[in-house]
Amino acid sequence: MRIRIQISPDQAGVRLDQAVADSQSRISRSRVASLISQGFILVNQECKRPGYKVKPNDLIEGAFPSPDQQDTKNILPESIPLNILYEDDHILMIDKPAGVVVHPGAGNNSGTLVNALLGHHPAFSEKDWNRERPGIVHRLDKDTSGLMVIAKKLNALEFLQKEFKQRRVEKHYLALARGENIPEAGVIERPIGRHPYHRKRMAVLDENGRYAKTRFSVIKRFSSGCLMDVRLYTGRTHQIRVHFYHQGMPLFGDCIYRERRFRKKDPIVPRQMLHSWTLSFRHPYSGVRLYFEAPMPEDFKTTLLHLSDACLYD
Repeated sequence: MRIRIQISPDQAGVRLDQAVADSQSRISRSRVASLISQGFILVNQECKRPGYKVKPNDLIEGAFPSPDQQDTKNILPESIPLNILYEDDHILMIDKPAGVVVHPGAGNNSGTLVNALLGHHPAFSEKDWNRERPGIVHRLDKDTSGLMVIAKKLNALEFLQKEFKQRRVEKHYLALARGENIPEAGVIERPIGRHPYHRKRMAVLDENGRYAKTRFSVIKRFSSGCLMDVRLYTGRTHQIRVHFYHQGMPLFGDCIYRERRFRKKDPIVPRQMLHSWTLSFRHPYSGVRLYFEAPMPEDFKTTLLHLSDACLYD
């Protein structure tokens, strides 16, 4: 279903997601916000944030995916093994393998982490949850492995979401970046937003992007790249991938954010080499600060061994 809305003077100042939701009787504001963030809905042919305040004569256009594309009413519990590092009555810590989608989306209602959570514990099937993402505090890309914290109660979800928003959670990743002149350490502070032409991609956008900060340091050098410790201070979509690509040091295995000549899949590097390595945060009930570490996955180790064959530095 397509929409086309011309903003009138009396609607000025309303949030974009609210303006769209008010014009539709069968879709929630949270669903609209998700579609805006995914680039399905544009303002004056540009991507905007759900919280963008609309102006008189703004033209809002877009399309809602059809039911066969976005059927989230039939998300079912599935018996999918979870690599659980810690669990109590309030949170669940998992080590997500690469290749697993976090929550259902267009044409993808099974085999996701959400399906696994629904099958793991009845708490995730309670009616108060958002059925599309019960307990999901933050996300990892499909081909990014590593640590995720899941909330088992609504108050735990609200607490942890606030901790992430206030940047009280410390997140470190392991990354394998391609490049010959990568500095020993650095900080990248460049705003990120939806790519103006490619809906599924993000980009550094100085005018319309949102603040993003990434710190990195080299752990080990190879002839064609580096193993990096990367700390995220913000959580923008594809942040590390976009920042590293913009700095001329794209991730090994990333078929989107890299030079066109490297976009074909490499059998030795099966996916983007990015791993959520450590996560530290306050427990939503006790307030005690917790620290977790996910070991380097096997495909990461294999890629490291491959790169070591041509290593210039010991």
